[in-house]
Amino acid sequence: MTESETKGETHAGGCLCGAVRFTVAEAPTLFHVCHCDMCRRWSGGPSLSVHVKGGVAFEGEANITVHRSSDWAERGFCKICGANLFYRVVDSEEYMLSVGVLDDQASFTMEEQYFIDEKPPGYSFANDVPLLTAAEVYAKFAVDDPPA
Repeated sequence: MTESETKGETHAGGCLCGAVRFTVAEAPTLFHVCHCDMCRRWSGGPSLSVHVKGGVAFEGEANITVHRSSDWAERGFCKICGANLFYRVVDSEEYMLSVGVLDDQASFTMEEQYFIDEKPPGYSFANDVPLLTAAEVYAKFAVDDPPA
């Protein structure tokens, strides 16, 4: 991550009911959009998230339920209100935090869109950003055995 992609300040966020709160040191200012089937089912539409490599401190962790959604990832949500909090690479400190649960979203800019070949035709974003297909996403993140 370059200096231009991060803010030197702490960002805070939390779920709808307030049972889970978190802070992020050095939060990135860029977010990505995922159009894959799994993210759309999880979020009810395209998933907008900020990639954070560590530095997430949670309060109310007892209220977080985690669902293992693939061999390499899990998704966390508030077990009280159901708010989607994060997608996380298993056994790592890499979190993709849902943009919608951040308190201040004004400083974030769309970086790219993932799984554009899985996006349904009923919506489109006007942002001029790279549009990556499933194959390009798997190559970018060096996934050796992508799902069929």
